[in-house]
Amino acid sequence: MRLTLAIDSATEACSVALFDGDTLIAGEFRMLNRGHAEQLVPMIAALPGKGRADRIAVALGPGSFTGLRVGLAAARALAFAWQAELVGYPTLDLVGAMARDRHPGPVAVAMTGGHGEWFVQSFDNDGTPRAPRASLTPQAAVAAASENLVAGSQAEALVANRGSGEALTLWPDARALALLPSTAITAEVHPLYGRAPDAKLPQVRA
Repeated sequence: MRLTLAIDSATEACSVALFDGDTLIAGEFRMLNRGHAEQLVPMIAALPGKGRADRIAVALGPGSFTGLRVGLAAARALAFAWQAELVGYPTLDLVGAMARDRHPGPVAVAMTGGHGEWFVQSFDNDGTPRAPRASLTPQAAVAAASENLVAGSQAEALVANRGSGEALTLWPDARALALLPSTAITAEVHPLYGRAPDAKLPQVRA
């Protein structure tokens, strides 16, 4: 038996799940908006065996800076304490996989970003990204998303602005980890951002 603990706190939602292989043993999903730091660890501790696993899979974003950092910190600390393998996955890939599980076929994912922008990425029916993830204004997101099915927290807004398509409002859920294609799982565990950092390092003059 190989157990995997999944942690996803990169958005307004917060979720944890424990898997035996691809079989879900237990999990919990909460819409928090804020307070991830206070609730994530108790949610993990409430899982069977207090969530202890051989592998930990954590959401890498893009998403909320604070929520993302909370999840990554918890995952790294537990992986160190348990001597567990640590892997990560992109938030938009999971939302896309959840959407395809309900409606097979290509899907565009649109999630709330920062500064009034949306995190956007499109996927083929096998989960292969059609374009790099990006942080776009709503107008640019409408132009970039040609797929009929749009999933994510901004799906309804994108479809309404575009005037066509089907919207599926979704937030990433760790309990759906097994839906991810294996190519979306990475050993490179670091935050993924949809836009460049606002702050820039000062240029050093020669």
